[in-house]
Amino acid sequence: MSSSGTLPLHGAGLGMRRAISGPLCEHQPRNVDFMEVAPENWIRVGGRFGKQFRALTEAYPFVLHGLSLSLGGPTPLDVNLVRDIKHFMDEHRIPLYTEHLSYCSDDGHLYDLMPIPFTEEAVHYVAARIRQVQDILERPIGIENVSYYAAPGQEMSEIDFLNAVLQEADCSLLLDVNNIYVNSINHRYDANAFLRQIPAGRIAYIHVAGHYTEADDLLVDTHGADVIDPVWQLLEQSYRWFGVRPTLLERDFNLPPLEKLLQEVDLIRAIQQRCQPRQEQRA
Repeated sequence: MSSSGTLPLHGAGLGMRRAISGPLCEHQPRNVDFMEVAPENWIRVGGRFGKQFRALTEAYPFVLHGLSLSLGGPTPLDVNLVRDIKHFMDEHRIPLYTEHLSYCSDDGHLYDLMPIPFTEEAVHYVAARIRQVQDILERPIGIENVSYYAAPGQEMSEIDFLNAVLQEADCSLLLDVNNIYVNSINHRYDANAFLRQIPAGRIAYIHVAGHYTEADDLLVDTHGADVIDPVWQLLEQSYRWFGVRPTLLERDFNLPPLEKLLQEVDLIRAIQQRCQPRQEQRA
């Protein structure tokens, strides 16, 4: 089982998108410690973008965060995609692949992340599919706690479902603090109480992102806005609870200039530096 202690990751990372690959290649910012891409967007990409990707993988550690494997979906896993991902990881020496604890297909892609029912049956089903992926990749993967807007057929709590899958699949966790915050508002639970039930030893790294406020009691996870103060505070709580972990800024839409993204990366670094002395003191 993989955790941040076995990954060549540290500090603050940035999600790499094609729109900023050129500026990243040109400037190679020193305040970015690692990057992340969706493999579906880069496998077999050649030409200018392929050269930019190769240049960045030679300059920075990378991780993969998948979009379309549909771990909880009713149709068979796309084994060919998993094999392509394995080859891609080997080619670029990428140590970790993560996916969403959700599904996005049923005889065709749904173009959204749908909630897996929080049931014992679903735990066994999705854990078996995660183990199948790990067997093909010949390495552990990470799953991300997701935002959701309905819980059909719910028999257990979100945190109990998440922990049961982690335990049965014996995989690591990509901890998304923005998703915890969004869900805590939409489903009316205590975000800090949820956070404290996360198994620290499973955490590979952390995501932080922005969202859209539809109403006071409805937030939509968009990755298209600046990170807000309560999410920054929850990130700091996670460091105080689990210790400082590698943390990556996700931004998929409404991309500002690279300089603006790097300011948010610097906010991650500032919080990490603020919490580091306490971590060393505890150690």
